[in-house]
Amino acid sequence: MKKLIIFLALLLAINVFIPKGFAIANFQTSAKAMELIEKTTGRVIYSKNSDEKLAMASTTKIVTALTVLENCDNLDEIVNVDDRAIGVPGTSIYLIKGEKLTVRELLYGMMLVSGNDAATALAYHISDSIEAFCALMLETAKRAGATNSSFSNPHGLDEEGHYTTAHDLALITAKALSNQTFAEIVSTREYKISKNEKAPVRYLKNKNKLLNSFEGATGVKTGFTDDAGRCFVGSAERDGTEFVCVIFNCGPMFEECATLLEEAFKEYKLIEIVPPYNYIRRVGVIDGKEESLKVYSRKGFSYPLTEEEQNRLIYEYDIPENIEAPIEKDSIVGKFNIYLGNKLLFSEEVYAMEEVKSVNFFDNIKEIIRNWNTNFLDIA
Repeated sequence: MKKLIIFLALLLAINVFIPKGFAIANFQTSAKAMELIEKTTGRVIYSKNSDEKLAMASTTKIVTALTVLENCDNLDEIVNVDDRAIGVPGTSIYLIKGEKLTVRELLYGMMLVSGNDAATALAYHISDSIEAFCALMLETAKRAGATNSSFSNPHGLDEEGHYTTAHDLALITAKALSNQTFAEIVSTREYKISKNEKAPVRYLKNKNKLLNSFEGATGVKTGFTDDAGRCFVGSAERDGTEFVCVIFNCGPMFEECATLLEEAFKEYKLIEIVPPYNYIRRVGVIDGKEESLKVYSRKGFSYPLTEEEQNRLIYEYDIPENIEAPIEKDSIVGKFNIYLGNKLLFSEEVYAMEEVKSVNFFDNIKEIIRNWNTNFLDIA
């Protein structure tokens, strides 16, 4: 009997420790840190050491690309390659002194084959210095909700003060994938940079192996340095659900990312819980020319859920049974919340779908005066 009590106590402790709505993958990753989220809501599906500040190698270029896209109106404008971008160590597209390429071409060179020189050329095109560009990168990260990152360069080579977390990079990537140009670039398998006066044609092949091997793969970026180890950010979309998976310091990064993504697709689907402009019900009206009126909510809401979680959703309505007239159309008449267990997922106001006038004599006199004043002011 004592053993049974201890066992039940352990189960209760586990249930308290694990947040409700959070599932643990059957697969255990060997990565030093990892986070997998649903793209549109940012819901964390799986994680491991996701708030640990780590070097992230060339996955840095996700932030660089988004920063460029947010600070450049014309991707076909010509970049006079800065001399300081020539001969940057590491992976390169071998820029030549005096060469001219477009912003778009440099973005492809940076994201497909991880050109450190392309990243540097873009940084100097957007800003006067690397320090100024890194400040823009930090602003980009913060706008995505990332608060534990610091950037010292645009390419990801190991440098003091250059780090992020798996959680931060997942949020940044999710935002970047919402940018159509970014999404198009990172899902491209091959790209050609046309020859110019200084250089021959460059044929680029994306280093992301999942684009050719994983169903629904949409991106994103590989990386490697001595400090960071093998890093990878992968994404995939199936049936309207898209996941982003960040993996830091993991030997079999492609294989483990694919396993985690597959697990997520098996367990979760992005469910439309509340459609936009959702009719809720009719409520009674006191002293109105109508006995009842329709009420509705405006915002739609979708969320990734398991089948089991869909059965645990709780809808809590705070709407009076009767509302006293007069009632203006679209006036707030209540609110409602949606919970998953004890966790609040969604909260929204409830509005009157129609106007209901009062049968009260004094209310009607007030309305006549109000309308008269309005019409008088319009004429004046």
